[in-house]
Amino acid sequence: MITELLNYYEIAEKIASDVKKLRLRENLTQQALAKKSGVSLGSLKRFETNYEISLKNLIQLGLTLRSVEGLLKSFEKESPQSIDNILKEKKAIYSSRKRGRKND
Repeated sequence: MITELLNYYEIAEKIASDVKKLRLRENLTQQALAKKSGVSLGSLKRFETNYEISLKNLIQLGLTLRSVEGLLKSFEKESPQSIDNILKEKKAIYSSRKRGRKND
């Protein structure tokens, strides 16, 4: 489970592994995916081996492999399970807000 991953390296390794699995499922070589996505072959190789990639290149790979939905949802907060949780979440947001209200 993703929430069990504790550090940057483990998370990056998981994302790179998932992208590689998608690439192989689509029966694409690294070179073919690089060409199709517009990501340089060197960047793709570095991502799959060292887990380093720019956000732009990660999005391009996601678009090419049709897996952008997961990227878009990756920072969404889970929906509360009960009304008590909704109220607690709302209270936490408003009590900790430092900026963001715009007075017109």
